[in-house]
Amino acid sequence: MNLFLRSLPLAVLTFFMVFKSHSQESNLGNWLIYIGSKKINSKWNLHHEVQYRNYDAIADLEQLLLRTGLGYNLSENNNNLLLGYGYILSENYLPNANEKVSVNEHRIFQQFVTKQKLGRLGLTHRYRFEQRFVEDDFKMRFRYFLSLKVPFKRNEEGVDGPFYLSAYNEIFLNTKTSIFDRNRLYGGLGYEFSKTLRLELGYMNQFFETSGRDQINIIAFVNF
Repeated sequence: MNLFLRSLPLAVLTFFMVFKSHSQESNLGNWLIYIGSKKINSKWNLHHEVQYRNYDAIADLEQLLLRTGLGYNLSENNNNLLLGYGYILSENYLPNANEKVSVNEHRIFQQFVTKQKLGRLGLTHRYRFEQRFVEDDFKMRFRYFLSLKVPFKRNEEGVDGPFYLSAYNEIFLNTKTSIFDRNRLYGGLGYEFSKTLRLELGYMNQFFETSGRDQINIIAFVNF
């Protein structure tokens, strides 16, 4: 454990050096993500989230996403309803140009999360409905998210080890014409430091109706 903590800064630095040299010749982007949950009591929780998305390694902002919400547990650790708000700043490149235009979005969303255990496999389903105020336009969108979490090994006492594999798929559907919006497919490696902190490093492919994009994701999950 101590060796892992001492090696982590060097591993992250090496990763960014390799990633930066590669991104100069590719369309590979990077997302830095913080997802937090504050337990108020046995029923209520406060969700907070920051995502810093880049077109390349870390120097070209694509999108800044801030999200928060108030959740209510229908049952302990398994079923949660949440009402949330998000602010999204997008920096979009103009067609055939190196100039950007800033787009502001305010988003209200409702979601239901349910979790299941199948042996060592952990499943999470998330159903989210969004009302999006994008500049002067109003849009609505439905999202379905399915994630899998599998620990590498379990000790003799039946306790899972800190390393685990993580994967998810999320589909986005609009309520108007051109119903399909996008799909995200992700796979990664995680390390659980404690019940309150875990980190993941993964690869995500996001594809639209006529295009696609790949991202390297670094995600911190904090529960307190």
